[in-house]
Amino acid sequence: MGLKEYQKKRDFARTAEPKPSVKKSKGKQPLFVIQKHDASRLHYDFRLEMEGVLKSWAVPKGIPYARGEKHLAVQVEDHPFDYAGFEGVIPKGSYGGGTVMVWDAGTYEMLGGGALENLKAGKMHFLLHGKKLEGEWALIRMRTEEENQWLLFKSGEDFPPVSARRDDQSVLTKRSMKKIAADKDAEWQSNRGMAAEARAARRGAVSFVEPMRARPVEAPPRAGAWLYELKFDGYRAIAVKNGENVELLSRAKNSFTQRFPEIAQAVGRLGYSRLVLDGEIVALDAEGRPSFQLLQNSDTAAHVRYYLFDLLNLNGRDLRGLPLSERKEMLKQALKGAGDPLRFSANIEGGVEDLLKEIRRLGLEGLLGKRADSKYESGESKGAWIKLKCVNEQEFVIGGCTPPQGLRQHFGALLLGYFENGRLVFAGRAGSGFTAKSLAALHKQLQPLRIAKCPFVNLPAEGSVSRSEMRTCTWLKPELVCQVKFTQWTHDGLLRNPVFLGPREDKPAAEVTRQG
Repeated sequence: MGLKEYQKKRDFARTAEPKPSVKKSKGKQPLFVIQKHDASRLHYDFRLEMEGVLKSWAVPKGIPYARGEKHLAVQVEDHPFDYAGFEGVIPKGSYGGGTVMVWDAGTYEMLGGGALENLKAGKMHFLLHGKKLEGEWALIRMRTEEENQWLLFKSGEDFPPVSARRDDQSVLTKRSMKKIAADKDAEWQSNRGMAAEARAARRGAVSFVEPMRARPVEAPPRAGAWLYELKFDGYRAIAVKNGENVELLSRAKNSFTQRFPEIAQAVGRLGYSRLVLDGEIVALDAEGRPSFQLLQNSDTAAHVRYYLFDLLNLNGRDLRGLPLSERKEMLKQALKGAGDPLRFSANIEGGVEDLLKEIRRLGLEGLLGKRADSKYESGESKGAWIKLKCVNEQEFVIGGCTPPQGLRQHFGALLLGYFENGRLVFAGRAGSGFTAKSLAALHKQLQPLRIAKCPFVNLPAEGSVSRSEMRTCTWLKPELVCQVKFTQWTHDGLLRNPVFLGPREDKPAAEVTRQG
């Protein structure tokens, strides 16, 4: 179809929808996106990237989940690739006026033949790899006079229906349709995901930077100029400020802005038009120590602080190539007079061995070591940043749960694992650390992830989960991540005395590996 019809139907002086342009994603697999669209009638817009545009279908009854179920899908005009990141409000009186949510997004694989070849033939069978949907679907053109009439067909295995809560939640901003409409942001301005970075660059705005990660080590370095900071137990967050617009984004580009509005407002008050900051959102207990469990509560705003340890962009100037010592000095000046909830993460003076002893005495998590001359490099550091842990604590993927026993409701213990060479390895079960409230909330979160087969490659195994026990376990798609503390690893590679601390929203499951 091309983009002529798309342009013809829109007045870009009124709507903030992306202007027509042909481009392709940079990934190996093409993009798919589903947008929930509350226009004259609520429907779902199903879009597949092909040849630099999004081939699009309106699906009035939503996504079919049961094998063999089919829903009418009406092919509409092609949309530009940038539309994949559009979320907001199309003004009334404009074509498609109403609220738009990015309901799901990911990549797809065409099964059998090329995408355009199958589109022309009127039969496309594909695998979706999304944040909500995973599995096989098909689009089949109906034999009618109207060539735009298709059926969206569920092939392969049944897929658990998306819960009502997740159905009304954006995969980009976590907002509901009501919240998107109330915010009245006719253009999605979180500067992340899809082609947002490119759009931001064209506007002269600053955008999300993938955080630099520290490498875990057993012992401190013996040579070199190193700066040491306290290792916080919280959420890593990148703050992006463009004028009055501020976004707090996790490493996985999930938004923390609505959850921690006081922090976003404080960043907004800093006297610079454009900023990119790196830091950790932390909740402090009564003794002033970071507490990941306390961070899970929704009423802890008075205890939450944003400890900032790096400045990546100042008024459009990219600082990542400067030595860390210079970036930190500039950050300290930028934060002058800011006050809580913003705090400067200062260097800790003293010998590293003495510092580690004091950290252990206080029961804190550990130290971060950073070379004073280090540049900021996104992704895992090659050794310029290191972490020295004093408490055994890390993220794990939830791959299943055991049935409840006694007076406990919902489930007994979580079955935990980590990825090794792309496979989920069982690490142990955590049955403590829960409250009645967290049990109920997590149980509800787990339901859409139920699957029939065990996702762990090393189960069953005597001494961990036996064949007979596996018959009673509930298996889950390995997508949710949680924080767990434990005393040590056993010789069998299992956790000793694991305690659940809370869910993690800031790290993709695929990046969870064994540390130590």
